[in-house]
Amino acid sequence: MSAGTVVSIENRELTLTNLDKVLYPADGFTKAQVIDYYARIAPVMLPHIAGRAMTLRRFPNGVGGNSFFEKNCPSHRPPWVPVAPVHSGGKDEVVDYCLVNETATLAWLANLAALELHASLAMGADPETPTEVVFDLDPGAPAAFVQCCEIALVLREVLEAAGLQAWPKSSGSKGLQVYVPLNTPHDYTQTSAFAHKVAQEIEERMPKRVTSNMRKDLRTGKIFIDWSQNSRHKTTAAVYSLRAVQRPMASAPLTWDEVAAVAAKRDASLGMFDSSQVLARVEKLGDLFAPVATTRQELPGGNLG
Repeated sequence: MSAGTVVSIENRELTLTNLDKVLYPADGFTKAQVIDYYARIAPVMLPHIAGRAMTLRRFPNGVGGNSFFEKNCPSHRPPWVPVAPVHSGGKDEVVDYCLVNETATLAWLANLAALELHASLAMGADPETPTEVVFDLDPGAPAAFVQCCEIALVLREVLEAAGLQAWPKSSGSKGLQVYVPLNTPHDYTQTSAFAHKVAQEIEERMPKRVTSNMRKDLRTGKIFIDWSQNSRHKTTAAVYSLRAVQRPMASAPLTWDEVAAVAAKRDASLGMFDSSQVLARVEKLGDLFAPVATTRQELPGGNLG
């Protein structure tokens, strides 16, 4: 058994193992390539996840094998990986979530085959205060990504009428997510109620195409606007995270023009990107999601506008 490969990343030493192991069989995409992706995407990914409680979804035998979610940061973590102790569930139950604050931590997690990284909407130091609202647009077959983009454009109109800016990203799987940055004091009662109200308004406008009801039997052929993600107990696939689908797709920031192009041309490929495409986009466009980390907005009271 190989002892592994020792590397140094920003003065952090770690041992990487089984680098030739294929984690995405359809593309022959190896663990070494997963680690390389996360190391290279780190400069734009870290501003969105640093300081947040992170839930890991690990695939020890690749995307075709079993997976498991891991909330408690592994006990064998390097001493330089901090944790955020967050009360979860029972009154005395505390989960020590990983904090992913540097490139070496991303590489270490990739070495654990943590292909998907799911982020809290709040900072670990202040878990009751979400910094953003997220709308998760989930298509019920035969609806798909194209229909998500069509509904996202309606969602944008509703949000703009309420005086709010929003930024879209592909889920990296089959859906689309729209983020409304707040970065001002709010609690989950406020963000959840607001998201629910918006989802219901769009459902009332388009009852044959949209549902805000969580029942799966009501989703067929519709876009479910999942407002319930706005909960302290839930996490969402982080921007730039890889996803456990057939190819190494990533959750990629989009421009609204791209969302509109997908809807107009009915071509999902215009808004869904794999790891190499995401890296090329960042090289060319920078971090399209950067405003989400800094834009300050407040939720409106009363009517949506």
